[in-house]
Amino acid sequence: MLTSKTNILAQKPNFKERKLRLRWLLALSSLPLFGIFAAFAIAPQTAIQNVEIATVIEEISLPQATPDETIALQTENGLEAESYWQMDQVRRDDTLSSVLNRLNISNQEASSFLRHHPDASALSSQLRPGRTISAETNQLGELLKLEYEIDAANTLIVERTSDGYHAYQSEPALETLPTLKSAEITSSLFAATDGANIPDQIAIQMAEIFSSEIDFHTDLRKGDRFNVVYESQYKTGQLVKTGLVLAAEFTNQGKTHRAVMYRNPDGQVNYYTPEGKSLHKSFLRSPLEFSRISSGFSMGRFHPVLQKMRAHKGVDFAAPTGTRIKASSDGVINFVGVKGGYGNAIILKHQNNMSTLYGHLSRFSPNLRKGQKVSQGQIIGYVGKTGLATGPHLHYELLLNGRHVDPMKVALPTAAPIAHKYRAHFFTTSAPLVAQLNLLSSSALASLE
Repeated sequence: MLTSKTNILAQKPNFKERKLRLRWLLALSSLPLFGIFAAFAIAPQTAIQNVEIATVIEEISLPQATPDETIALQTENGLEAESYWQMDQVRRDDTLSSVLNRLNISNQEASSFLRHHPDASALSSQLRPGRTISAETNQLGELLKLEYEIDAANTLIVERTSDGYHAYQSEPALETLPTLKSAEITSSLFAATDGANIPDQIAIQMAEIFSSEIDFHTDLRKGDRFNVVYESQYKTGQLVKTGLVLAAEFTNQGKTHRAVMYRNPDGQVNYYTPEGKSLHKSFLRSPLEFSRISSGFSMGRFHPVLQKMRAHKGVDFAAPTGTRIKASSDGVINFVGVKGGYGNAIILKHQNNMSTLYGHLSRFSPNLRKGQKVSQGQIIGYVGKTGLATGPHLHYELLLNGRHVDPMKVALPTAAPIAHKYRAHFFTTSAPLVAQLNLLSSSALASLE
């Protein structure tokens, strides 16, 4: 026990010594830190100065690029290669400037060409609301191509080429298709065609085709029927215009007349019966030009001046003043001037001892004189009411060997049938048209049953 206490007491001086050495070690290791704090405390703070910044602008003259270099640069950068189409419609109160602005056309060369070049004048002079205009431009706003719809059948095209802008008009490629229609006469031919949505042009063509068989001013009766096949021309699906009658069938007062169009290899167009007989005859049934206005007139045989029934030596065709009068056949003028109660009159001499008289004319066609040759269908005068007449009409007479004959009933010589060398071609091309007429006829009969 005594020994243990002696050891404890002996260790105490060693403990104190070790504690003292530890304190000195800590003090010595802290000296660098005190140096750092001292440096921060003694060193002065650096001042921050404001630096002024000035902008210097200097103009530098660069060489102008030639047009070829410009195009080459545009192509290199992809500006010329990329183009854009824009489509617009002309608006009310539009000007050329407003249209070009909407189409993003900004180059002066194109604007000047469109304003001043005569070939492009339609663009500024015929701007109509609703018409379509399209333009192809590049990213620089330069016009590459322009298309303007002048009307349904014509388009103005402006194109940029290597030597500048050029303009021209182009007729669009039209698709021609047959249109089949049927109608019944209730009052007049035009009333029937209006009801069936058939253009006036087709009605007039039918009247001309059958003019040697039917007088469309006086012969039509309620209940007459017709079937017609005609050309319709389309642009991008829209009807643009109508063409020729291809085939027609007209039933007048119980008698049916048929016609098919034939264009021979030489390009000549004529109308024949399905059997190949010509519908062209030496005399027209009516010398009046058929029109919507004249078709609505009619006149009985009660003489308006003499106030009594009289045996007519000819036929009176009521028509508005100024309606054109045609020579009913080839002939020579035998008389032109004033002739008693006929007023202004013309007499024509024809072959085979036949002659025709046209009376009550308001005026004659210019430069007519005795001995002058005229051809069938040529305009020789205009309807009036000169002489013994109170209303405008044409008095027409046909004489054979000096004797009056009824021009509406007399048998008239026909032209030669289709030439033998064309007959095979005629029957081949007319067969589909005859089939279409048959289809229309059967459909019309079915609708009546």
